[in-house]
Amino acid sequence: MLTLVFNWIYILFTCFCLGMAFAWFVDKTLHYTIRGLDSILGAGLLTATVYAQVFSLLGPVGLWANLALLCACLAVLAGGRKRLAGFLREALGSCSLPRAGVVLVLVAAWSYFASRGYRVPDMDLYHGQSIRWIEEYGVVKGLGNFNGRIGYNSSMFALSALYSMKFLLGHSLHGVNGFMALLLSVMTLKLGKCFRRRRMLLSDYARAAAVYYLTTIWDEIIAPSSDYAVMLTIFFIVIKWLELLEEEDPARRSNAVPYGLLCVAGVYALTLKLTAGLILIFLLKPAYLLLSKKQWKEIGIFLAVGLAVALPWMTRTVLITGWLFYPFPELDLFQVDWKMSDVGAIRTDAYQIKIWAKGANRLEGGNQFRVWFPNWFANVLQSTEKLLILADISACALVLAKGVLILAKRQWDRLDRFLVLAAVAGCYLFWQFSAPMMRYGYAHVLLLAALTWGCVLERFRVVKLLYLFLVLYGLYKMYVGCVYISSCWLRPNYVWQETYESYDLESFQINGVTLYYSPIGDGTGYDPFPSSTSTTATQVRLRGDSLKDGFLPPALQTNP
Repeated sequence: MLTLVFNWIYILFTCFCLGMAFAWFVDKTLHYTIRGLDSILGAGLLTATVYAQVFSLLGPVGLWANLALLCACLAVLAGGRKRLAGFLREALGSCSLPRAGVVLVLVAAWSYFASRGYRVPDMDLYHGQSIRWIEEYGVVKGLGNFNGRIGYNSSMFALSALYSMKFLLGHSLHGVNGFMALLLSVMTLKLGKCFRRRRMLLSDYARAAAVYYLTTIWDEIIAPSSDYAVMLTIFFIVIKWLELLEEEDPARRSNAVPYGLLCVAGVYALTLKLTAGLILIFLLKPAYLLLSKKQWKEIGIFLAVGLAVALPWMTRTVLITGWLFYPFPELDLFQVDWKMSDVGAIRTDAYQIKIWAKGANRLEGGNQFRVWFPNWFANVLQSTEKLLILADISACALVLAKGVLILAKRQWDRLDRFLVLAAVAGCYLFWQFSAPMMRYGYAHVLLLAALTWGCVLERFRVVKLLYLFLVLYGLYKMYVGCVYISSCWLRPNYVWQETYESYDLESFQINGVTLYYSPIGDGTGYDPFPSSTSTTATQVRLRGDSLKDGFLPPALQTNP
């Protein structure tokens, strides 16, 4: 817990410096001023993630990566000290004493949650090994041949490796998700303004949905999972987008630049988890604004920045798997010796993940909607989740009806809010029909229900009932949180964070190099290293004399 707080201070410092550098770039090239400490930190996290991935292409992400990062941050401080000091004075000066007290309570709470709790299976299945490979080697060609799950490359693992502090502590921390949850929880504090305003804005419904999500993951946030990172990022994007639509300054509200920047954040979400791609439906607005005004320079800048965010992630995926997008072998662009060549196995693995998420792995014809959906709804979902899904199904119908009405009546002034609803509906539908595990798409489920029905509730005078619900729900969750805290306060994690589980693994050697695998195809944890969940790992070949040279796929078997 204590080490996490110091870790977060370091993350806060570096992300603030990187975010200010990004803001300076935006100011100089796009003539737009990024406001808000949360926006600066969000930009800093994005920049740090890109930096960690680029550094991983050069070597291990550890001591030297952090020394270079610190040098860059000190250079930003030296070069823009007046700008940074002025920004901090304004940001801290506008923070009231009660708000500062609440933020400190949130820091204590999230450091407690992130130091202990339930470790989702994927944490020990491949997350720990993914992060350690980046800590030890950066990127290794053909690594997916040895551990197929690492082929599901996420930029989150490079960011986690950058801030794990293994080189300093001898102990790999995994607190980035906790920091992101803390950042989002501070953003939701604006929800309190609705009581003084005496009405709910659409962004308030998004914040309420974020609060709900945060209170469902506090006992799991210890995991360095890309699922939580991408959900938190999507909440950030949608809330910021709605705040722009509600901006009082018409010049900022109609400016294409902030919307374009949030679409860059959408590209970042895609690198966290490829299934977040439909969030880029938001691109329609800045694309229309920029093209209609023929702002070719700005279009070029946004394309370059978006490519800079995506290119390191795509490069890592190619080096690990030999494919541009894994596990989608339909796009075959590279003929490299380390390519994961068993296309059937790739498709089977992706199919099994979808079937498992649908709860239909033991059902005959389990991939048919009429088979898996009733079983999934009845047996996989909890009671509140069933209500949310019913709300989402009806919300999809409302969004479709709203779109038809806008087109029929040509109510173009309503397109802004409709685009938000269409984006979250598209994300929800993709999740629902691909791999509908709640952990994979909770943000889509919550945002669609909250925003769509929030638009409906605007037409009725039920504000007091909403306020009462928010207060009662808040009190209930505070009680649940206190019960959870009291249930695990005896765990000795007030200094150190709980680490990965240990498993009984088998060892084997290739060219004198010792490797490990799980004989039952289960967890591997962080130690021993390197480990694979698959027994087929014993069939791979080294590309050279050491692990850093990478892996080749198993040799083709020929009949005598």
